[in-house]
Amino acid sequence: MSLSWIREPALPRWDEDKARIVGAVPAGVFDARYAQLSAGDTVPGEWWRVEREGEVVGYGWLEIVWGDAEILLATAEGARRGGVGAYILEQLEEEARRRGVNYLYNVVRTTHPEAEQVSAWLQKNGFKASEDGALRRRVGRA
Repeated sequence: MSLSWIREPALPRWDEDKARIVGAVPAGVFDARYAQLSAGDTVPGEWWRVEREGEVVGYGWLEIVWGDAEILLATAEGARRGGVGAYILEQLEEEARRRGVNYLYNVVRTTHPEAEQVSAWLQKNGFKASEDGALRRRVGRA
């Protein structure tokens, strides 16, 4: 089953699929603001959705600040542990590379119910912990 990487419009909007995948995660995983969004609200940053056979199974988000890019990965509950997260990470790195970004970074909130597992997964995928609590990975060069 192949995955498709689809860029959201320039002004991305909160929709049913984002609510199902990003908004429905346990409290403490993402910023609480996602739980307060309504359909049609604009959302910051650049968003991509991942589809498998026409079904949305994940999202990637990128926000560039001072030459580095904060990322968010979210995978539908039924698609977890099936390679979707690794696919999203690979695609986000490619997007960052095209923009000349130096590092990808992610902050796993201490309130995340699986903070240790997520941090370990990111470290397994080349991220290193930094003193400010972020996990960073140098963007590979073409």
